[in-house]
Amino acid sequence: MKLGIKAIETTGTIDEQRLLLLDERLPVVGSIRVRVIILLPEEADIDEREWLLAADANPAFDFLKKPEEDIYTIADGRPFDDQR
Repeated sequence: MKLGIKAIETTGTIDEQRLLLLDERLPVVGSIRVRVIILLPEEADIDEREWLLAADANPAFDFLKKPEEDIYTIADGRPFDDQR
């Protein structure tokens, strides 16, 4: 008989020995085997230039480099000037 899964969210710290130290006690009585998912913070935000370089290098966008996709000219649209 397979039982459902109960989720408990808490925070903690991974120390120098790579051990997980929880910030608070868990509401569990006795010894029980558990599954643990670790969510690590991103090292740093990726700036816009890095996003653009990654998109430029991604082969998923290669179709945009085909001549038939180059449908706009300098005469299309109106100039944008946000200097007010």
